[in-house]
Amino acid sequence: MHSNKLVFLFIFLFTYGLQAQVIAPPKWDIALENPEPKTGEEVNLIFEADIPINWYIYSNDFDPDLGPILTAIVWEDTTGISPLGKLQAIDPKTKYDEIWEGDVTYFEKEGEFRQTLLIQAENALIKGTLEYQMCSDITNQCINYQEEFSIALGNAQASVPGSGEADAGVFNELEDSAESSESISLERPEESLIGFLVIAFLAGLAALLTPCVFPMIPMTVTFFTGRAKSKVQGFRNAFIYGFSIIAIYTIAGTIVAAIQGPEFANWLSTHWIPNVFFFAVFIFFALAFLGLFEINLPTGFVNKMDAKADKGGMVGIFFMAFTLVLVSFSCTGPIVGSILISSAGGALLKPILGMFAFSLAFALPFTLFAIFPEWLNSLPKSGGWLNSVKVVLGFLELALAFKFLSIADQVYHWGMLDREIYLAIWIVIFALLGIYLLGKLRLPHDSPMEYLGVPRLLLAMVTFVFVLYMIPGMWGAPLKALSGYLPPLSSHDFDLVKISRENSLSSDQTLDEVPKYADFLHFPHGIQGYFDYEQALAAAKRQDKPLFIDFTGHGCVNCREMEARVWSDPRVLSRLKEDFVMVALYIDERYELPEAEWYTSSYDNKVKSTIGKQNADFQITRFNNNAQPYYVILDHKEELLVSPIAYETDIQKFIDFLDAAKNEFERRQ
Repeated sequence: MHSNKLVFLFIFLFTYGLQAQVIAPPKWDIALENPEPKTGEEVNLIFEADIPINWYIYSNDFDPDLGPILTAIVWEDTTGISPLGKLQAIDPKTKYDEIWEGDVTYFEKEGEFRQTLLIQAENALIKGTLEYQMCSDITNQCINYQEEFSIALGNAQASVPGSGEADAGVFNELEDSAESSESISLERPEESLIGFLVIAFLAGLAALLTPCVFPMIPMTVTFFTGRAKSKVQGFRNAFIYGFSIIAIYTIAGTIVAAIQGPEFANWLSTHWIPNVFFFAVFIFFALAFLGLFEINLPTGFVNKMDAKADKGGMVGIFFMAFTLVLVSFSCTGPIVGSILISSAGGALLKPILGMFAFSLAFALPFTLFAIFPEWLNSLPKSGGWLNSVKVVLGFLELALAFKFLSIADQVYHWGMLDREIYLAIWIVIFALLGIYLLGKLRLPHDSPMEYLGVPRLLLAMVTFVFVLYMIPGMWGAPLKALSGYLPPLSSHDFDLVKISRENSLSSDQTLDEVPKYADFLHFPHGIQGYFDYEQALAAAKRQDKPLFIDFTGHGCVNCREMEARVWSDPRVLSRLKEDFVMVALYIDERYELPEAEWYTSSYDNKVKSTIGKQNADFQITRFNNNAQPYYVILDHKEELLVSPIAYETDIQKFIDFLDAAKNEFERRQ
């Protein structure tokens, strides 16, 4: 399985685990149509629901054998009334439910039920429980709720738990607690806390394979090489390093969750300040690995530290742990963001435990790598070849440093690292690495090489094969294996593949107005589309097509991989161009909107002033998700046609997703 696919499989499961918590029930307003009915009169008992966004409740006028719970009233201790007929749903919506395999009726946003009653006594007591089921197609969950109500007429006394006495004809609104609801899942049972921690642990292991974290492994090896004078000291340093990682991740993540919210993870992964800092750190270590200088403290200070080795050593080790945590945030944003969304609802203990489990798994391999240099030092004849390992790692660090600079370049539209410039840098770096491995390039601290070993020759061959693979990318080859590391194809100035594709593939895409922000935002593969939701929705209505929403980002590694590996397929590309109106919503775009377009989010009460902040807020509040890529397809009423999907490199599954949405759109016409 491709490493990024493995990572995002765990991220998806981890995100689902965070979402599998008790959701606030609808707010009900239950009252008599006529608050003072007379004996012998018929009166309607009205149930009005304000339903949470992205959720719906089932009605009660479809086949009960399908499976969903039909909304119903359970009467309790009523006196002086007689229900007439059954509970009536007022204008529910109808859809074909793929899970239950049948037509169901439902309400979303708001709903209304009515029950006709015959008043038989002056002092009547109307008491019961409304039982219903609330579901979401986004989280694939259903929750069973019970809403108690009690209305007293005349001198009757209403008795509602916790409400005290009620005035005649007045409904006392109740808020169900978590204990009064039963949560079930349509596809899998709600996971336990232990299951959640297991998923968080596995996600921590998967995060090691991300492009932001993997390069830190050689930095760790080099940093700890030769630091300890004994095995005992080596083990101690390694465990301090591992404990520091766990402590920083858990404490920092908890503080951010409680104070800053999910936007901080986005800031850390996309803002130019942290990315340029990471770039500088990687360049610094790369130059040190290549032999330009040694990472040593001043001699006088070293002598003092020898006398106080424990204190000095711990400071350096803690700094390395802190650097690792900062860099890892750039690629673990979807996981951390899911934790932050969970904590925003008041669930603080679960995110803390989740961060601990995640960081524990994350720290274990680095702790072993911190111990590993001591094993290297104990091997015979380790001097010369060990320096060669450092040089090779230096070349890798130098190449990977440009990934961080590229993120800042894309987000802020500096135009410094277009795709071909980025590729040219990598081609030169890896070509020099191949020459070094052949022994034709000698750097400081290298020992004379009398002969070329077979392992070194094989590694040189692999390096040159990699260089040859990258060269066609200078003229627009997609280089799918590197799509997550490279700038988008849209930044390529001379793309022969794009020119050939546009001449060979027909498209009936028509944009009847100029898209907003098209001067600095672009789609790949010649796709024409929009970058503003409202503008795209209006165009979808005019063209009578479904609206395809691509929640993406300039710094989104897996977005680029999806575009290169899946969207480039002619079957997918023709569908995207011909069957949908496309809108790309960049969640990390820093373009500041006019002040008249600013607004305060209902989610975190913060002002959203940029395109990216508004798009991120829209994704969180509307779809309860903050990971990218995230693909949503809506009809003209802004309702989901199919369940959204995220990272999915199986081309046939993505085609099935598109076809299912198109067929459902045509069915609703």
